[in-house]
Amino acid sequence: MKLRFRPLTCLVALLLLLPGCKVTYSFSGTSIQSDVKTICIEPVVNRATKVNPSLANLLTEELNDKYRKLTRLEQVSEDGDLNLLVTIESYDVRATAVTAEEVAAMNRLTVTCKVVFTNVLHEEDNLEQSFAGYEDYDSNNSLDMVENQLCETIVKKIVDDIFNATVAQW
Repeated sequence: MKLRFRPLTCLVALLLLLPGCKVTYSFSGTSIQSDVKTICIEPVVNRATKVNPSLANLLTEELNDKYRKLTRLEQVSEDGDLNLLVTIESYDVRATAVTAEEVAAMNRLTVTCKVVFTNVLHEEDNLEQSFAGYEDYDSNNSLDMVENQLCETIVKKIVDDIFNATVAQW
């Protein structure tokens, strides 16, 4: 007698095993425990010496959008199962390439943020880490000319890094 596995039998066996899993995976790549239901994303605080007045608000909005779109978590204003606190620590422009005449050919805008992530239900997932993003631009352009575009690109990178480190755990 030859044993053959039927697709339906395999599917039923798989479905019986799934309820024992404690982590929920999704197509967005998140791995959030099934008992975690809420997240509190505090408004971003800007403590950089040089301040871009719209940067904290932009970062807060992008974080809220990312977690809203890619997780099943309900966003709450306080006491979430997950809590995210982001502080902008620095906002710097530096020369990255110098010409033969010792003039900057390229400048780099760098934004560094400190992140404190707390998982109230699973403390082993807590995280305190700095994240930085940068973009280079031609020194023939003033920072004022390119600042909005640079900040949007940098913020998207930082938000992706924060998201991956906190709920995607990559």
